Amino acid sequence: MSETDRSRPRRRRPLRRVAGGLLVLCAVIGYCVAQRDSSGGGAPYCTASAPGTAVGSSDGDAVRTYEMTPEQAANAATIAAVGISKGLPDRAVTIALATAMQESALRNLDHGDRDSLGLFQQRPSQGWGTPAQIQDPVYSAGIFYDRLVEVKGYTRLPLTVAAQRVQLSGFPQAYAKHEPDATVLTAAFGEGATGATLSCSGPAPKPGDPEKVRAALARDFGKEATVAAVAAGQSGAQAGARAGAGSDARAGGAGDVLVVRPKADGGPGRERRARAVAHWAVARSSQLGISGVAYDRADWTAGKDRGRWKQREAKADVPGAAPGEVRISVGR
Repeated sequence: MSETDRSRPRRRRPLRRVAGGLLVLCAVIGYCVAQRDSSGGGAPYCTASAPGTAVGSSDGDAVRTYEMTPEQAANAATIAAVGISKGLPDRAVTIALATAMQESALRNLDHGDRDSLGLFQQRPSQGWGTPAQIQDPVYSAGIFYDRLVEVKGYTRLPLTVAAQRVQLSGFPQAYAKHEPDATVLTAAFGEGATGATLSCSGPAPKPGDPEKVRAALARDFGKEATVAAVAAGQSGAQAGARAGAGSDARAGGAGDVLVVRPKADGGPGRERRARAVAHWAVARSSQLGISGVAYDRADWTAGKDRGRWKQREAKADVPGAAPGEVRISVGR
């Protein structure tokens, strides 16, 4: 056998190693996907989805999605809730969300350019508030909206123009790239198209405290979403069936359910607020230990159904949430 013949197997070994490595990589990817798609498996993540034409698709029925961490989803929920509590239109919420996406990637940062801080990278030296105030998502979102509404005709302006007149950024065009994703998020929290949702997957969170959920609702939504009743020791469906409008049952024991009835205004506004509360509860489930949400004959259960909303079959003995009502389950 010649030296050339002996060398051929050696030249093939790198190819074998590459092929073997690819097989291992594919197996790892497949495992991760399976874990993520399994019920309650994988790292927590949240997805907003809304019907419409997806980017690069000619299918008018395609669904657009935006994926984020639970931290980002919780901050987005607060930004949307504050806008809705102020009675502002969806356009204002979209502008605020796109701005926060650009400035902080929807994270409540404790640093930034010069003295910039928080979700919107607001600067204490420029009159936005104290560092502590700016790092409060409710405050920072609120002052952003306050300055946005001072921009004449902001709802008719291009998003980049409206955002820039508030932020005075050195890169004003950067806001534009976030508008499609911000629109999807707004659809889930706001009036949006039918079928727009926000869902969160991953393991069920540790049990929370109903009073902390009540307090968080009051901070984010104010009087727009009040807890009408708290029923203890029941499933969401049972509590919804038995807790009356005049009930003032206190939380206690496992399976506490907060019955939330947003402020009525005789129009579609109540439905919008209820929708926002339902998706707010899902987005903040990891932070607040929320185990389930019921809204409009649909249920979301932490750690189950791949983190997606599931339509409930109508049953006489287990009714769904009343129109404009949300039931939030919190275990102890």
